[in-house]
Amino acid sequence: MGQLEVAETKVAADKEMVSSAYVPPLQRTEGQPPPIAANGGLSYMSFDQNGDAGTAKALEDALAEIASGEGQRVVDMIDKAPPGPIKTRWGLAFRDYDECVKYIRESNSIKAPEGGVALPLAYTVYDRPSYSVVPSNALWQDPSRTDMAKALHRNEEDNRRRNLYFPQLLRDARRIGEYYPGLSPNSPECMDRLGVSLAHLESKCSNFYDAAEVERVFYPEIEKLLLEFFPGATDALVYNHDVFDKDYAGDRTEDQDNKNPGVNARYVNLVHNDLNDNSGRVRCRELLTKNLRNFGRTQHYTEEEADAKMSRRFISINLAKPMETVEQFPFVLCAWPSFADQPYITNYRIYDDRVGETTRFTYRPDHEWYWFPRQTSTEVSMLKCYDSVADGSVSRWSFHTACIDPTAPADARCRKNVVVRSFVFF
Repeated sequence: MGQLEVAETKVAADKEMVSSAYVPPLQRTEGQPPPIAANGGLSYMSFDQNGDAGTAKALEDALAEIASGEGQRVVDMIDKAPPGPIKTRWGLAFRDYDECVKYIRESNSIKAPEGGVALPLAYTVYDRPSYSVVPSNALWQDPSRTDMAKALHRNEEDNRRRNLYFPQLLRDARRIGEYYPGLSPNSPECMDRLGVSLAHLESKCSNFYDAAEVERVFYPEIEKLLLEFFPGATDALVYNHDVFDKDYAGDRTEDQDNKNPGVNARYVNLVHNDLNDNSGRVRCRELLTKNLRNFGRTQHYTEEEADAKMSRRFISINLAKPMETVEQFPFVLCAWPSFADQPYITNYRIYDDRVGETTRFTYRPDHEWYWFPRQTSTEVSMLKCYDSVADGSVSRWSFHTACIDPTAPADARCRKNVVVRSFVFF
């Protein structure tokens, strides 16, 4: 019996024992290899005990992964490598950003396309499942679990040490039609084919640092944009947002209870995606039936109604809108065709009441990266985080990262933007 058959049997058995937990069946895109994941790719919802959504099992697995020593082996390999490029099985990598820039500049084979740029992007070199315990988890404040917290905190720091810089090319996304004749970046066809697209919005939101105003003004604007952008869409739900501004001088405090995400000072400098086969469906179900961490419109679906809504196509879209023209730390997106046959690596984010699943990817030189040079305040970049259609006919997701633009002047202002997350139903 293969791994997937074993996992499916386990899901069926767990469903009998835990009838209250929504456990999505295993689902794989046609043509894509199995993910690199714990427990054969099962959602941690299948390990629910007394309504904990599998969080106890996830913590247990996180500690077991640390104890295996594989993560430390990778850290040691990086630490002990001689100065200069590190030979990995994916290609030459660099610990230091500036070293990678120097390598690109001196290379005769790395040439940026017109409107593009060659630059370092950070990828993981740890092709095993990883775990991250979110700051709000009660574990961090529990004196009886101090040793566990120390081990998990050290592992979180080591997660960053297992990322290396690889040389990549960015193409100008406004010129997608040159790479794919007849395809407009401003079209739903572009989203279905590549997992990325561009929209236009002149928002009436005057203060993106005011979470209440963002919810009241910006969320409905984005929902309207999504319904107009995607033919056949019947409903759109914007459910949370993040604000990024490294130079913000005001209060950055996150307050989830009052639907205030705070203001992020750190741009996520790692190739990743926010959802996957499991979490795309689990997150949608949480929003429809429980409003779990939903900053947007309250949902009132029963389990049966959610089943019916999710039996049709639904997608998750992240949309990023600058507050002013982006000069530094642009948001960059990768096109689905260049990694559709590549397994994703699952990263588990452990909350007190849920286990989120995000994804990471190892480097490929032919990953097809796009950016919008000097993206303006009326340009909304869009990327697909999940699509329920798994037959290979459309993109399932994109992946993305922030990066440093080596062509920007030294005094370039850091990106100030708002990113909203949504589900669109058909």
